[in-house]
Amino acid sequence: MKHHTMEPPTRKRGSGAPRPSRTTRTPRLSSQQRMALRGWAYVAPATVVLVGLFMVPLGLALWMSLFDWPLIGNAPTFNFPENYLDLPEDQLFMDALGFTAKYTLIVTVILLSLSLFLAIIVQESKRRATGLLRTAFFLPVVTGLTTASLLFVGLLSPSAGPLDDILDMFGVEVDFLGDPTMALMSTVTMMTWRFAGFYMIILLAGLQAIPREIYEAAAVDGARRWRTLWSVTIPLIRPNLALSTVLIVTGGLVAFEQFYVMTRGGPDNSTVTIVMTIFRQAFSQFHLGTAAAMSVVVLVGLVVINVVQLKLMKDPEGEK
Repeated sequence: MKHHTMEPPTRKRGSGAPRPSRTTRTPRLSSQQRMALRGWAYVAPATVVLVGLFMVPLGLALWMSLFDWPLIGNAPTFNFPENYLDLPEDQLFMDALGFTAKYTLIVTVILLSLSLFLAIIVQESKRRATGLLRTAFFLPVVTGLTTASLLFVGLLSPSAGPLDDILDMFGVEVDFLGDPTMALMSTVTMMTWRFAGFYMIILLAGLQAIPREIYEAAAVDGARRWRTLWSVTIPLIRPNLALSTVLIVTGGLVAFEQFYVMTRGGPDNSTVTIVMTIFRQAFSQFHLGTAAAMSVVVLVGLVVINVVQLKLMKDPEGEK
């Protein structure tokens, strides 16, 4: 008699049998996704600062320029485009435009020329003198702009400044801050002393990137110093010159501290800049809408001028 062993019945898949549990795994990020997240993490603080300190105030200025917005008193009333149409009739604003353009042109030419001259001196000096000259030329840069302006006010003051006493010994009388022309040139002198070393470093970086073989080839071809400067040095440091020009022009068009401290816009409003006009409209005459409209016009002008500068100074060979 045979004994049959009973085997448990096998269950087919899909018959409701419990499946083995699997641990859920979170999808891993690819290397590109991790790099992108890391980049956003690095950019986030700067983005917050940009939005909070530039984009939000810019949007508020655009909104305020559409209204008659008194600082004290009545509520703002919509009056677009009167704030913009009234600007050409503001004589002080138009005079400030002309003076600011004049100051920017003068300081740009002087700063670029002197900075390039200083950079060439440092570049061609001996190794022992290079560090000393670089430090001496760059030292005024660490001085704050307001501090430098106060320093020159004390130096040029007719009552307490030593320069006036020295000139009196030779019978020369110069009103450095009371004469319109001398007030402008005194401020330009201070700005040149303060910033020449900064732009010297920018141009020096371009000079040091030029291979010496290019100068040797130019010397073999018989090129003299001025010809080498014009045909070799300046074209090869074009990006550094473009950066310096944009920074100088932008700083000139938004000049405020140096004139506010040294001349207060005088004498007879002859040294009033655009930003000083905006400041007066907002906090002396309490017309925030007009001041905002002026700010928008200045911003648009800065963007246009910088775009034109960059296109004019772009290397034509780089476009090919």
